[in-house]
Amino acid sequence: MTAGGTRQVYSCAELSVGDRIEAWHNGKLFHRGEVIRTVAAMDLFWILDERTGARKLIDTEALLVLRAEAANIPAAAQLPARPPSHIPLFLAPGVLS
Repeated sequence: MTAGGTRQVYSCAELSVGDRIEAWHNGKLFHRGEVIRTVAAMDLFWILDERTGARKLIDTEALLVLRAEAANIPAAAQLPARPPSHIPLFLAPGVLS
């Protein structure tokens, strides 16, 4: 979980739009993506989740947040943001995994 080049983020004040993060809970990766907005007054920020393509609200008090560089994320883990539009969502590979 703490690979080289990855650093824990304690507050959204440490982040800027465009930073890449991973959000962990109980040793499991819940979200990975790019920061798209921060609200320092509430210590919350949103990311664009790489796996689902959806915006996710991240709370630094509820999740272990790690800063991640793109080079540290294996190519196999970099899934397309959304399945192709011609494939029904329930048949798209990787949506439920």
